[in-house]
Amino acid sequence: MPSRALIINADDLGYDPAVTRGILRSMREGVVSSATFMVNTPFSEAAAREARGLSIGLHLNLARGAPVWSGFPRELLGEDGGFVEARAGSLPADVVEAETFAQLARLAGLLGQPATHVDVHKHLHLHAGVLEGLARAARSVGIPVRSIDAEMRRTLRAQGVATNAHFVGDAGAEAYWTLERFASELAALPQDGVIELMCHPGYRPETLKSGYAAQREVELETFLHPQARELLAQAGIVPVDFRVLTSGS
Repeated sequence: MPSRALIINADDLGYDPAVTRGILRSMREGVVSSATFMVNTPFSEAAAREARGLSIGLHLNLARGAPVWSGFPRELLGEDGGFVEARAGSLPADVVEAETFAQLARLAGLLGQPATHVDVHKHLHLHAGVLEGLARAARSVGIPVRSIDAEMRRTLRAQGVATNAHFVGDAGAEAYWTLERFASELAALPQDGVIELMCHPGYRPETLKSGYAAQREVELETFLHPQARELLAQAGIVPVDFRVLTSGS
């Protein structure tokens, strides 16, 4: 494995058809090198058909939609039988582990290939039970998990789960990844370790109301811009995916 590696990962593949189109364009025409896939939405099957052959991990979704695991306890779900984001902190680790296995299996079935890694929609693995269940599943199948801070990184590594050494990215009222911020963050990257740059490129969602909508189009423009590729070339960086942590690819 190189002393420094950069993963540019787009979250939310399968969230909405317009978001998916933007993510796929950012990977095929831009500099995004990895994406994570929500497998329990009405748009998951269509997204998978378009994403085959790309570097795709699981965007573990415990915040919305129905669970994939048939044994998921009904009492832990909302009245509509779907996840309730506010209840994530009370999910038992055993339940999270089983649901993670089920979502990983669904991803492999839809894509015809295994997940490169796992991250979590809304960073719900900040909850101890979610992180524990996810870590068990990831260790069992031997895939990395995104860590977003030093404490999470220590916990994952202590449980034998590979993870990134550094993490950059956010989503708020303003688009996070402008071209200017991309340039400044590239200039400030650590000199060693696997670095994940989390992003949310896409077109404005067409089926869902989202607080991160027009911002996605700004990020898409950033990662498609010729200057983004030039900046990476000047830094001597060729973005990779999470398999760099497990296979040295």
